[in-house]
Amino acid sequence: MKHSLARARVEIDLGALQRNGASLARRAGVPLLPMIKADAYGLGAAAALRALDVLEPWGYGVATVAEGEELRHLGVTRPVVVFTPLLDQELTRVRSARLTPTLGFPAEIEAWRSAGGGAWHLSIDTGMSRAGIPWRQVSEIRHLTELLPPEGAFTHFHSAELDDGTLEAQERLFREAVASLPSRPRLLHAANSAAIARQGRSDWDLVRPGIFLYGVGSGSSAAIQPEPVVNLRAPIVEIRDLQAGDTVSYDATLRVERAARIATLAIGYADGYPRSLSERGSVLVGGTLAPIAGTVTMDMTMIDVTTVRCEVGDVATLIGRAGDTVLTVERVADDAGMSPYELITGLRSRVERTYTGARS
Repeated sequence: MKHSLARARVEIDLGALQRNGASLARRAGVPLLPMIKADAYGLGAAAALRALDVLEPWGYGVATVAEGEELRHLGVTRPVVVFTPLLDQELTRVRSARLTPTLGFPAEIEAWRSAGGGAWHLSIDTGMSRAGIPWRQVSEIRHLTELLPPEGAFTHFHSAELDDGTLEAQERLFREAVASLPSRPRLLHAANSAAIARQGRSDWDLVRPGIFLYGVGSGSSAAIQPEPVVNLRAPIVEIRDLQAGDTVSYDATLRVERAARIATLAIGYADGYPRSLSERGSVLVGGTLAPIAGTVTMDMTMIDVTTVRCEVGDVATLIGRAGDTVLTVERVADDAGMSPYELITGLRSRVERTYTGARS
């Protein structure tokens, strides 16, 4: 298929993103706290907000103070929760931007209280060992939660997509920890995308969907699957005929054994297309799979189109749908030996972004 495309482009289906959010909200039966960190997983926070705000979420989740400030600059008035532990020097900015910090250890809570306090959520670690107070120590901060009661409390599942009992075990620890507080916080939340897909209606007050919104599911056994959101495309800018013995790309990692036709795509690892896909991945050209030939380079990627009808100007699909065939984010990430999160957040700003509509 031929388009007026000069270099790589990410086409983002905001309608699909919105429908993914709506399906999770229906399934969970409680308000959403969508994660919109890392520029909405690399797809554009401003655009994602346009799609998600129609669903009337309780608020939004971010990872950094700067991300929260950006949402305020974009006009967000809903609560914005910062899910990374904060340093004392950041608290003034948190208050100024009306952000909600997540706190766990006594020194963090005391610092927030000394800074003037305000809404905060208690971060309880039930197995990630990444952030928050360990569940068994929550009773030790009982006096602090009496002085400055948290608006909410939460935990984070480490393996919600696995049917190995760990999700249920973490929930039990979370319930125990919450029961040791002087009173139940108004807002409890634990379920991420995979937990919502597995569990259905939530026992908590909020759910925190992330990657599902952006088109990545929780495995073939999940009860619901998202619509694809991301389509990564790049044009064919050159085609050449090789003879047996000719080599392709850096280090001559590919030496063709017979006559071959090689096309060059205007995309490389500087655009976020993983170098680890070298001679492992494939792209779609006119609905036909074409394998990557040689090493993915910084600005260009070569593909073998010996058996594919194509010409310069045709557009290849590296992630997404072409005709009746879909290269899912999960499949491409698996070929690259990386997580789907890493793949979509790695699509660089050099890649042009276009958006298709969502209802308003």
